[in-house]
Amino acid sequence: MPIAHERRALAIVLATLLIDMIGFGIVMPVMPNLILGLTHGTIGEAARTGGWLMFGFAIMQFLCGPVMGGLGDRFGRRPVILTSLTAFGLDYVVMGLAPTIGWLFASRAVAGIAGASFVPATAYIADITPPERRARNFGLIGAVFGAGFVLGPALGGLIGSLGVRAPFFASAALALLNAAAGFFLLPESLAPERRRRFALARANPFGTFRSLGRRRGVLTLLVAWFLWMLAHQSYPSVWAFYTQLRFGWSPRAIGASLAYVGVLMALGQAFVTPRLVPRIGERRAIMTGLTLGIVGFAGNAFATQGWMVYVVMAVSALQGLVFPSMNSLLSRTVAHDEQGELQGGVASLQSVAAIVGPPLLTQAFAHFTRPGVQPQLPGAAYLLAALLSLASLAIVALLARKAFTAAAHAAGAPAPPAGH
Repeated sequence: MPIAHERRALAIVLATLLIDMIGFGIVMPVMPNLILGLTHGTIGEAARTGGWLMFGFAIMQFLCGPVMGGLGDRFGRRPVILTSLTAFGLDYVVMGLAPTIGWLFASRAVAGIAGASFVPATAYIADITPPERRARNFGLIGAVFGAGFVLGPALGGLIGSLGVRAPFFASAALALLNAAAGFFLLPESLAPERRRRFALARANPFGTFRSLGRRRGVLTLLVAWFLWMLAHQSYPSVWAFYTQLRFGWSPRAIGASLAYVGVLMALGQAFVTPRLVPRIGERRAIMTGLTLGIVGFAGNAFATQGWMVYVVMAVSALQGLVFPSMNSLLSRTVAHDEQGELQGGVASLQSVAAIVGPPLLTQAFAHFTRPGVQPQLPGAAYLLAALLSLASLAIVALLARKAFTAAAHAAGAPAPPAGH
């Protein structure tokens, strides 16, 4: 694809992801208060409920991520993205109207299906980008996520002043407008001759991992990435509860902190990642990001005042190197008609982390903040996240050297039969 066409298509799909992330981020600051209003429990109990809500969301993403990837490989990325965005918008309406916690659980399950739009969108970027520029363009996904976390939570904190349910209706409007804009502006990225037959045996998490497992060294890298994903569940599952209890932050203050993280993420991914990864290589970039992530998690665990976490987040900002470096490396090991399958597998891995992580991390938070428990450690979830990241770093440093070499060889070798 000519560079001018690549840039236009990339801009459109990144804008689609940006609007999607803004809609997701808007509801984050008010979620604790919505759960408290529906359950009438303590903040620790609300955190547990929030963890189980994320568990339901992740289960559906785990099951549906490979299906979305397989459908994208068969029918093209565009129809799958547009369908997911429309479903997401309608689901936000249901969440905003939820009269009981049961309704909220059901709507989060539907959101898990719709949220798999990330899979064909990431495969879309792999379709239009030559291998040598994928780390840069995958880094732009991180920049978009950062920008979404700037605008979304900040807007959520402001809109939340209109009522705890108002942000959900704002998110619904954004998602539906996004789907409408995509219908007119988003071109297809996967040519018909590059598509493959949809096979249910491969369009499920186990079939996907079995297929990816044929690639030498890939599974070792995926284990390291999984531990990193698990650690990062501490932010969406615990942050709002932790900062409200530890520092007495309001929804607006929580939204501001997430916006700050988003600014750092966006700047790092847009300006540092494209320059640093080609210079130091993907392996060193991953190790640098993991090391800074450990610093960030440990700093959050032991912070005693709100300003301290702002310093910690600035120091650990380049932990965002991990995602684009890992994704770029793995994308070079598969064929054109398997990019959706790969991203579906990555999404399922993320979903497994989101299934295991929120209950684990919110339980740690709830246990160490329960009256009478000693020691009182509100940052227990972030201390656990630091240990998980340390394990990931150890795998990359000690076990994955051969995996990186094998992946590099696979990128230049003929791919195994795709099962057409």
